[in-house]
Amino acid sequence: MNKTVKILIVVILIAAVGIVIAVKQKEKDMNSKPVAVTESKPIATQSEPEKTANDSNGSLVMTMEVVESKKLPRLVDLGADKCIPCKMMAPILKELAAEYKDKLQVVFIDVWKNPQEGPKYKIRVIPTQIFFDADGKELFRHEGFFSKEDILAKWKKFGFDFSKKQ
Repeated sequence: MNKTVKILIVVILIAAVGIVIAVKQKEKDMNSKPVAVTESKPIATQSEPEKTANDSNGSLVMTMEVVESKKLPRLVDLGADKCIPCKMMAPILKELAAEYKDKLQVVFIDVWKNPQEGPKYKIRVIPTQIFFDADGKELFRHEGFFSKEDILAKWKKFGFDFSKKQ
């Protein structure tokens, strides 16, 4: 074999070892217990006092009481607090929750901190927004960033015009 082929083989072997190490580290990170656990919580109730406690391992556990007085259509956003498009969605979700608190329930679920939720909602990528009617029937789902205007237009398409006075 000539010298160039030998060098190429060594480079490929080094790259393969690096990939194997990276995959094993990612599997290890996915199987380890998260430092902080956040329950899914409706953003619409953020005006209520948030309660915190420590679990048995000393990790911070954040919970929020949910008081449902009537059935509302629901927007569920599944993402992660460290995902860039998810971070872009956060202010939009907060605005929707604040502006339409008596008309729409907005829920954020961090699927990296709550990995059991992803399969439950059958998501493929994050962020994913799922629109549910007041009876819990799924109307639509969207993957990726979704602007406030597009969200409101989609709700309107399904007969929910939140801008109208009730």
